[in-house]
Amino acid sequence: MAKKKFDNKVVIKNKRATFDYEILDTYTAGIVLYGTEIKSIRLGKASLVDTYCIAHNGEIWVKNMYIGEYFYGTYNNHEPRRDRKLLLNKREIRTLSSEAKNTGITLIPVRLFISEKGLAKLVVGIAKGKKQYDKRASLKEKDQRREMDAVKKVRY
Repeated sequence: MAKKKFDNKVVIKNKRATFDYEILDTYTAGIVLYGTEIKSIRLGKASLVDTYCIAHNGEIWVKNMYIGEYFYGTYNNHEPRRDRKLLLNKREIRTLSSEAKNTGITLIPVRLFISEKGLAKLVVGIAKGKKQYDKRASLKEKDQRREMDAVKKVRY
């Protein structure tokens, strides 16, 4: 029997995370999904806008993550914005929990993707909030990079 090969073209990014926060460290976690949620993710019907993670009772939960309802789903369709448990090992959970307790540090989902095995994975970042002047500096840096790339394209 031939193995089914999955294409991991589905990558959903949280663009606000890198703009509003400085990502200090990242961890890749699995997600506990029910019913038709994986089918919706494979179709790209998910969003990480206004999403955050919390540590509760020795577990890490992702809050407010949107996974759209599956079009062909029946009455068994899932809720779009329910809390979802993240799958990490104990050492990673302990590290994330202790970091989340520090002031000024938060856990932010950065990326949602499908792995080579066809499983949904979430990249969680330990983040520190940026000040307003840091945001302006990153916008300025982004504009300068864009201008340099345009000049390179014209020359070559």
